[in-house]
Amino acid sequence: MKLLKKGTLRSRVEALEALLESCTVCPKDCGNDRLRDEIAACYSGRLPIVSSYTAHFGEEPCLSGTHGAGNIFFGNCNLRCVYCQNYQISQTWKEQRKNEVTHERLAEMMLELQDRGCHNVGFVSPTHFAPQMARAILIAAERGLRLPIVYNTNAYDSVEVLRLLDGIVDIYLPDLKYADSDAGFQYSKVRDYAVHARAAIKEMHRQMGDELVFDENGLLRRGLLIRLLVLPNDIAGLEENLRWIRAELGPRTAISLMAQYYATNKAAADARYILLSRRISEGEWFQAVSLLEDLGMEEGFMQEYESASHYYRPDFTDKEKPFKDIRDFVNT
Repeated sequence: MKLLKKGTLRSRVEALEALLESCTVCPKDCGNDRLRDEIAACYSGRLPIVSSYTAHFGEEPCLSGTHGAGNIFFGNCNLRCVYCQNYQISQTWKEQRKNEVTHERLAEMMLELQDRGCHNVGFVSPTHFAPQMARAILIAAERGLRLPIVYNTNAYDSVEVLRLLDGIVDIYLPDLKYADSDAGFQYSKVRDYAVHARAAIKEMHRQMGDELVFDENGLLRRGLLIRLLVLPNDIAGLEENLRWIRAELGPRTAISLMAQYYATNKAAADARYILLSRRISEGEWFQAVSLLEDLGMEEGFMQEYESASHYYRPDFTDKEKPFKDIRDFVNT
């Protein structure tokens, strides 16, 4: 809203859209001309693809609240995670092409979610459609959108794009999937994941700092919340990632420790990914949880191990909130 009032929001959007001409929207830098509707490495062209949009109650409590997070699930992805829990929409580009929408229609979805009483507008897997997202935000803001914008990303983001999103995005919700880039290549099919993800998260932290800003109802209005999914056999390198967060961003940087992993997609059937072929054990989970206290992490959320057995699909509407505050655990 501040950028709109200053008259600079449109120029930000145009700068983002210029990156589509020889696409450098994500670190893949594939160079395809998406403005002419060439299909990029993420299998996406000029128009955004929306698989679904809904009030979602499975997010952290400060996002879901009582009326739900207004999530918009983009189709396709710039990663190819072999265990993707939403692979039906992220890795089926021929089917997803049918879900292309105009920027105006995407703006209408945002306003519909606001009218339904959702607490925010959350873009899920937005990296490859960041310029289109920004264009739709401009249109929606001119038509009365007032909700915080959540950027729910895999963190394989361009720092240049994130700088242009400064002041457009209110809440960054990145995954930090791996501490080791070799794991990123093996399991998500991208190069130098850890390098690019850490650079992206540092830029998010530069914009937001380590303070979460809540309203009078405990709903998150602004900040950075880093999601860490515990994988079997410590493939994520959890301790190394937590130590990096503490050292580079500070112990008050909020994290969300997640136990919801289950074997799906290629991880469920392909022998090459046998280390990912099961749910995490209770022992692995409690070892991960103990790191929060050992490393002095002070802010964020953690899932309940049993509650996280729910499968978090785009149509997930169970109003149980399987998260608790990290501070409750540390103080206990």
